[in-house]
Amino acid sequence: MRTIRQLLYKEILTAVAFVTLGFLALFFFFDFVDELRWVGKTGSDGYQLPQALMVVALMMPSHLYELLPITVLIGTIFVMARLAQSSEYTILRTSGLGPWRAMHTLLALGAMFVVLTFSVGDYFAPVTDRTAQLIKARYQGQITIGQTGAWLKEKQNDHSFAANVSALSATGRMQGVRIFEFDHNGLLVSLVHADKAEFASGGAWTLSDVERSDFNTQNADRASVERSKLPSYRWPTEITAEMVSTALLKPDRMGTIDLFQYIRHLNANGQSAQRYEIEFWRKVFYPLSCIVMVVLALPFAYLHFRAGGITTYVFCGVMAGISFFLLNNVFGYIGNLQNWEPWLTAASPGIIYSMLSLAAFGWLVLRR
Repeated sequence: MRTIRQLLYKEILTAVAFVTLGFLALFFFFDFVDELRWVGKTGSDGYQLPQALMVVALMMPSHLYELLPITVLIGTIFVMARLAQSSEYTILRTSGLGPWRAMHTLLALGAMFVVLTFSVGDYFAPVTDRTAQLIKARYQGQITIGQTGAWLKEKQNDHSFAANVSALSATGRMQGVRIFEFDHNGLLVSLVHADKAEFASGGAWTLSDVERSDFNTQNADRASVERSKLPSYRWPTEITAEMVSTALLKPDRMGTIDLFQYIRHLNANGQSAQRYEIEFWRKVFYPLSCIVMVVLALPFAYLHFRAGGITTYVFCGVMAGISFFLLNNVFGYIGNLQNWEPWLTAASPGIIYSMLSLAAFGWLVLRR
């Protein structure tokens, strides 16, 4: 069995690596063409071809995370179908490789891909993607999130605060910061506006060039506004740099722990965390889809191929992988709109494909 396992693992790993490199090269080309529109433009004179190539290269780990389940499926289907076409798998079956032993062997390989996918998506891709964003910010200006900026909410004692950040510079400095303070009745107490802000030690923000407006609304007849200008202002808060980056960047580019901490912050401050909860559970379940894919590919070893027929089945594998990717995204959007349970929304594509793979295994392998 050790020899058989080494043979299968070597063939599948080679095929998956080849398919993955092919897809990554395709995505590299598309991303590079898209980045060319920013090269040499006014306001981004420093953003030239070397910087564009670096940004595109740093985006590859994110694509690798998204593509791994698909390439695992395609590569495994190709190997299983080729072994069946050349009758090598028939020889392996006569040598003692039964259906359940074959499934056990592929499950062990799938577990390796699960670890690889989780590691890339949770540790490597977030770092490289954030680095790519900071490089673009350094040469193009800043990271923004549209005209309204990013909003973050926090409760302190009986007052609540709403912080708005317009942009984040390459050095991690916030720009265009506004902090609204409300009392326990929901009335606006103060407004702080600063051109720039930095994250200080001890859980605080240090604001520069501050304009502060204090609203006295306790007495309707004597309502007043007091305005003052300060060179700097220290605002104690538990909103960290990771939370601001999360609000400015896409949640699917975050690590699992960062997502979990941000969800706790949103829930503690009475904000909707549905979108981030779905993304958190997708981070948990998505690597497990590699196991589903290798099980889905196993029945292809029990088919009888004619000359040239392997191409059709590999094409079917490509379509199945693309459909899984699309279904995973569609369920995320629908679950967010319909307020489905986050864990069920994230797990549904994997459950559907697990049922399909087990049905195919039972029909083609066990019954035939």
